Amino acid sequence: QVQLVESGGGLVQPGGSLRLSCAASGNIFRINAMGWYRRAPGNQRQLVATITNSGSMNYADSVKGRFTISRDDAKNMVYLRMNSLKLEDTAVYYCHALTTTPFLQINDYWGQGTQVTVSS
Repeated sequence: QVQLVESGGGLVQPGGSLRLSCAASGNIFRINAMGWYRRAPGNQRQLVATITNSGSMNYADSVKGRFTISRDDAKNMVYLRMNSLKLEDTAVYYCHALTTTPFLQINDYWGQGTQVTVSS
């Protein structure tokens, strides 16, 4: 089992910045990819950014150029630096990990989420 714990959410003014962190722990053999998803009020969950084990990154068009995903493999952590925040960035942000077991079984895990509120 793998556990994901997010932190860093909070209230920020439009144009401000915030840094989210996600720590993975437990029975980790291989993490293929980690990422951030969000669910805004009244909307479905959507991809924000992902990063693979090889370091390739993918961003939603709505955050491209403003958000940066990064990782620390030694600590099994992934981060999301959010700059130039907009009102529409308000959402619960979820950390996600895609893992492989020693027997090549693919599993995925989700964190509990952290609230990001952009408001003046």
